[in-house]
Amino acid sequence: MTIQKAQMYSTPTVAHPPATFPRVVLAHGGGGQLTDILINELVLPRFANPVLTDLLDSGITQDGGLALTIDSYVVQPLFFPGGDIGRLAVSGTVNDLAVSGATPLGLAFSMILAEGLPRQILERVLDSVAATATEAGVRVITGDTKVVGRGQADGLYLTTAGVGKMETGPQPHPNQVAPGDVLLINGSVGEHGLAVMLAREMPEVQSVLRSDAAPLNGLIAHLRAAVPGVLFMRDPTRGGLAGVVADLATRTGHRIVLEERCIPIRREARHAADMLGLDPLDIANEGKVLVVVRPTEAQAALKALQAHPLGHQAAIIGHVSTQQDGLCVLETEIGGQRIVQKPYGEQLPRIC
Repeated sequence: MTIQKAQMYSTPTVAHPPATFPRVVLAHGGGGQLTDILINELVLPRFANPVLTDLLDSGITQDGGLALTIDSYVVQPLFFPGGDIGRLAVSGTVNDLAVSGATPLGLAFSMILAEGLPRQILERVLDSVAATATEAGVRVITGDTKVVGRGQADGLYLTTAGVGKMETGPQPHPNQVAPGDVLLINGSVGEHGLAVMLAREMPEVQSVLRSDAAPLNGLIAHLRAAVPGVLFMRDPTRGGLAGVVADLATRTGHRIVLEERCIPIRREARHAADMLGLDPLDIANEGKVLVVVRPTEAQAALKALQAHPLGHQAAIIGHVSTQQDGLCVLETEIGGQRIVQKPYGEQLPRIC
């Protein structure tokens, strides 16, 4: 097959690019190509600075000492198999700090509540936030609460910000990735998004699928103790594994090759994705991390991941090729190839 050269990553300039959309649509928040367009056309030209335009999971202070991240959560339903909006909020923020090479120090926690929200629902969410923060070993140290009129919000929305201390030594960054490097993931993909989608769209369907939402800072600390030279990490949330590897290929300019037979996907997840007409590689995860290491450290990284409770299904799933075309290519189980692209929008909204 003929593969065309991908557009290389470039840091946006301060000049405002021509507008490509007159109004915001739901898919602009899906973590795919439309989100990139919104950020590049509206956000970065106005706030451009060396920290922001690096587009990492956390902003790293220029002295390299602290990391800061923030996320909002609007998932529907609020409770789903394996988790809820509270567990999601803490896990997502902790994970964004951890994959950036930081140890979480504290969280800021903000709630927007709809008038009429039952007290017992709020109590369940707050209990989940507290339990997940304890699991992650991090405290909520500040916060804010607002209430809006009936019908102006779907129950409640959460925003969590986190600050972390950067570990000493080389920090994970896409600029370190080079040909020959190896890609790993700590377990099966697609289960969070599918669990939420089934709970919302097909509540009558009984499934064993559960969200994988979990704080990964313990797993990542265990990995980095065994392999200090981890080159790059990212949690494949919105846009899924496909979004992360496509971004990494475009940014580095290297071809990334994934082996379909090596990517862990549960049989139930494949069936659910087929039923919904989705590609499991495009579906969000909330307890997975993509890791890139030098080939000489791949087995040590795999062993470290598999030794942790959140990494039993860890696998080596691909490598960085010597070809310089900025594409991600999936080697299929039947011997073919297909290009893996970042999803355009989001197939079904409200999964985080």
